[in-house]
Amino acid sequence: MAKVINLRKARKTAERSARKARADKNAAKHGRSKAGKSLDKARAEKARRDLDGHEIEP
Repeated sequence: MAKVINLRKARKTAERSARKARADKNAAKHGRSKAGKSLDKARAEKARRDLDGHEIEP
């Protein structure tokens, strides 16, 4: 006898995997996350402040 499957669960599993694949594709296409961008911006700002703090004024 064949194994009985729940078609609703199979459909939802297929949709989840399709959404995951699309999300991975978009992540690769559009680059980094917003958190990564803001972290780099904050690091650059701190480096600029530190450099300005070491400046000798005439």
